[in-house]
Amino acid sequence: MATSVRFWKEGQRFLPIFPQLCVVRDPNHCKMSLRKLCRQSRQSHARIADGKDGSWTAPGKLLCEPGRLPQCRGSQGNVCRPLLQLNTTTHIRSICTSSLCSSQKSSPDPRTPSDPFQLVSTEMSTLYNDIRMELATFGSVLRDMSHYYFDGQGKAFRPMVVLLMSRACNFHNGASENGLALPSQRRISMIAEMIHTASLVHDDVIDEADTRRGKACVSNLHGQRKAILTGDYILTVSSMALASIGNKDVVILLSQVIEDLVRGEFMQLGTKEDEDERFAHYLKKTFKKTASLLAHSCRAVAVLSGGCKEVQEVAYQYGKNLGIAFQLVDDMLDFMSTEELMGKPTAADLKLGLATAPVLFASEKYPELNAMIMRRFSEPGDVELAREAVTKTESLQQSRILAEQYCREAVRQIQQLAPSPEREALVTLTQKVLNRKK
Repeated sequence: MATSVRFWKEGQRFLPIFPQLCVVRDPNHCKMSLRKLCRQSRQSHARIADGKDGSWTAPGKLLCEPGRLPQCRGSQGNVCRPLLQLNTTTHIRSICTSSLCSSQKSSPDPRTPSDPFQLVSTEMSTLYNDIRMELATFGSVLRDMSHYYFDGQGKAFRPMVVLLMSRACNFHNGASENGLALPSQRRISMIAEMIHTASLVHDDVIDEADTRRGKACVSNLHGQRKAILTGDYILTVSSMALASIGNKDVVILLSQVIEDLVRGEFMQLGTKEDEDERFAHYLKKTFKKTASLLAHSCRAVAVLSGGCKEVQEVAYQYGKNLGIAFQLVDDMLDFMSTEELMGKPTAADLKLGLATAPVLFASEKYPELNAMIMRRFSEPGDVELAREAVTKTESLQQSRILAEQYCREAVRQIQQLAPSPEREALVTLTQKVLNRKK
């Protein structure tokens, strides 16, 4: 069967298969370059798609070494992104299944042991205190509730990624003299953490959760009504902080995140009857609920660094792919980890009626899971049967392989920037995401 090679387009579902990327100007070489990529990837029957609507740019002559973007100094070359369109669960399964034997060899291999957290420790040291200052209010109850999760006990994963991306883009563009993130970029890292935390407060209400990060959640301590208002308050303050940056493009980017969070939550409330559409639905929901925040925050700091469109797109794609991989691993840990290690109940997704990647992969071997997915595991014994099906199949390994593919694409994207410790730390982060235990 022919494989359709297309370019990335917003709103469509694609998964990268080619590690190469060409920075090009000359459109006459595009098809030749893509065919060469197809041959190198042993896709001998590839069909090249010609975009006529501006959704992709077509050139093929190398401006510089493969995988590198020139610095943004006026007109730049375009970026070819050959990707494999995966619109069905079957296509995704076939790739992940065929990769099972070589999954360990295909993981991203960072070239330097850069410690991501250590590199941005200066900017991170006062992050939570600065957020608590933003959330200052005269009401003691609202203050205590809004400060509750900003106690320094979280992973601070999102602000760390945003700060590393800020510094990597600044180095690429020569935008910072001291090597640190700009004040506006650091503010984006705070806003990203505030939006994320507000979504957790609301999620705990929707999910009727009891614990979060190893302690009682806000809604359990103070009730659902106050918890909803607390989440609203954190979002409101984050929006005010965003407006204070004074950059219209950045405001639009981060506003999109909030819209995506709501749309993603609505998508999670439903499922697709067509089995082949379920995985696409799951990945789109995963982007909106998890990856959108990282993707748009990374693009925002690239904008603030003065980066050209190509650099902004690199930052966006890195955040998007890392975010999806992060959630895939999270969905795996729901079956593999313990409540003590995770700080929240395991098997929670099944109990909430959610079919994540491991279950969707397992349903290929156990078709009876499809009926359980449609009734959202609501009948007695459904949750236990689904867990058993996951353990009896290679669905966890397949989920891991899918996460690895997204991490490889994140690495491919970020390696287009000029070499720097921050760039290598962002590469290292992909391994940390894949290997995390909580």
